[in-house]
Amino acid sequence: MDAAALRLMKETGLPGLALAIIDNGRVSDVKAYGLRDVEQGAPLRTDTVMYGASLTKAAFAYMVMQLVDEGRVDLDTPIERYLPKPLPEYPKYAELASDARWKRLTPRMLLSHTTGFPNFRFLNPDGKLDFKFEPGTRYAYSGEGINLMQFVLENGLGLKVGEEMQRRVFDRFDMKRTSMVWRDDFAANVSQGYDEKGKLEPHDKRENVRAAGSMDTTVEDYAKFLAGFMRGEGLSATARAEMLRPQIAISSAHQFPTLLTETDARNEAIALSAGLGVVLFNGRAGPAFFKGGHDEWTDNFALCLEREKRCVLLMANSVKGPAVFPSLVKSLLGETDVPWRWDYNPPPAE
Repeated sequence: MDAAALRLMKETGLPGLALAIIDNGRVSDVKAYGLRDVEQGAPLRTDTVMYGASLTKAAFAYMVMQLVDEGRVDLDTPIERYLPKPLPEYPKYAELASDARWKRLTPRMLLSHTTGFPNFRFLNPDGKLDFKFEPGTRYAYSGEGINLMQFVLENGLGLKVGEEMQRRVFDRFDMKRTSMVWRDDFAANVSQGYDEKGKLEPHDKRENVRAAGSMDTTVEDYAKFLAGFMRGEGLSATARAEMLRPQIAISSAHQFPTLLTETDARNEAIALSAGLGVVLFNGRAGPAFFKGGHDEWTDNFALCLEREKRCVLLMANSVKGPAVFPSLVKSLLGETDVPWRWDYNPPPAE
């Protein structure tokens, strides 16, 4: 494993890579390679704080399913029933006033990326939020939908999502260097980010909780969460199964850009579908789920095999992560049929 990781990093120019393996619901290996800060020559460690990006979404969905277990959230109750006033009466969602489709939105749609929203409103030329298709009819990845679920919890149930994540997820699994916002004690051991050309992007010290992706974490910590999830801790068997039940088949050829209409028949062969907070498929190793986390300077990928309760977690401080992920996953888990062609556009070499 060490030799393969170091060789691939050298070949691709990847500055830092953290890796964890979960076997039978237990963390068996945690490794870190390369540098967390190239300019300072500082090594990446297994307790180095890295940007979790959209890995946040899976942990958030897990927290929401605890609320489902407690009867505080029903996945199919329209969100308007949770809010004290109509959604468009809140300034953040005022632009939806002329489109009554917001009334159809449910927590299930928000967590399964079937809202009809773009990934983020700022991607629209006018910067305003709108519906691109009928809610519930197709999959299109949307951070807006996840953040709306946070909005409903905070404004409808009176919860503070950052505190709920801390108590229900991070404290439960002893994730001591994980937070939904920046903490000053992270500063001494934090990873920087690097773009395709190796240009430095300083770690963003996020001040606001965003369920779609504000989490800072370490490879050690997030591996604890994955291991706990694979053991079934913190959720009823029913709630956990619902997270991993196909909510809607995914026919799109690529996950990004999110609104492309091109399809790929190969998805059906592996039953590619949306779960709640994760993506599901059936490969030669059996039922599996994965979650990525990307931006212009970060790439993360978690893959779990249900039958063996086995996971691989990969966290890179560069967009060059996908250049090494497929080979490492194959060497660690064997042939899994991960749809790399769908998760990345263009797809990495397998």
